[in-house]
Amino acid sequence: MILAAGYGTRFLPATKAQPKEMLPIVDKPVIQYVVEEAVAAGLSQIILVTAANKRALEDHFDRELELERILEAKGDHRRLHEVRRLADLVDIASVRQKERRGIGHALLMARPLIGDEPFALFFPDDIIFTDAPAIGQLIQVYEKHNASVLAVERLPPAEIIHYGVIVPRQLEERVYEVLDIIEKPRVEEAPSDLAVTGRYVLTPMVFDALADTPVGKGGEIQLTDCLALMLKRNQRIVAYQYVGERFDTGRPIGLLKASVAEGLRRSDIGPELREFLQSLSI
Repeated sequence: MILAAGYGTRFLPATKAQPKEMLPIVDKPVIQYVVEEAVAAGLSQIILVTAANKRALEDHFDRELELERILEAKGDHRRLHEVRRLADLVDIASVRQKERRGIGHALLMARPLIGDEPFALFFPDDIIFTDAPAIGQLIQVYEKHNASVLAVERLPPAEIIHYGVIVPRQLEERVYEVLDIIEKPRVEEAPSDLAVTGRYVLTPMVFDALADTPVGKGGEIQLTDCLALMLKRNQRIVAYQYVGERFDTGRPIGLLKASVAEGLRRSDIGPELREFLQSLSI
């Protein structure tokens, strides 16, 4: 499940008429990186939770016959192959979140499509560059511990205040039992430096907890409150400190950093980009 119903107000006016998930990192939209991560981890069905004016997300992974004819007539077989590959990449269903009432509400909207199965949850703002797909790392932990798994990352105090922070008990290297979760703590109150980031593997028990989670600030159902309720019900949650480099593309500076990092990795543009950056008077 990929949550893509947000307004993207940090990117206005660029997101006035297009979803923020369609903003590019070099020449691929953010949403494509997330879907490709899911596919690389062996997932074959995607649920997009969207909202009004988000149709472009579905269109991006659909056939565009006129474009294909143009590329074929030009003999541009590389780009023709790429646009056809996107249409065959994965099965995608979408659910509209007609009212933006929080992450928990978004999950409940998709419950009929999930059924009684564990599922992977993606926040597409978080793009993680790594050789082994981050969600695949979490799936391996889920298969070993048979419990919901949260992705965590060690962050400095200046950043930790913007995240949910776990109270951990280490089980093995990079794996922790979650004893509690504190949402956006003050620096002096943070129970650890392990912050929850945008990848989860959740058991279907999350839906029962969501149904009992009280509405919080702004009329929203918060996932953090739901997870805390699951812990109170003695439902195990573990955390995994994934291997990878994360960029918060929900902020303009994060999207810019991700584009630079990805551009430098690419053989077709990396050398020229590196030369340009070295020429700047900084």
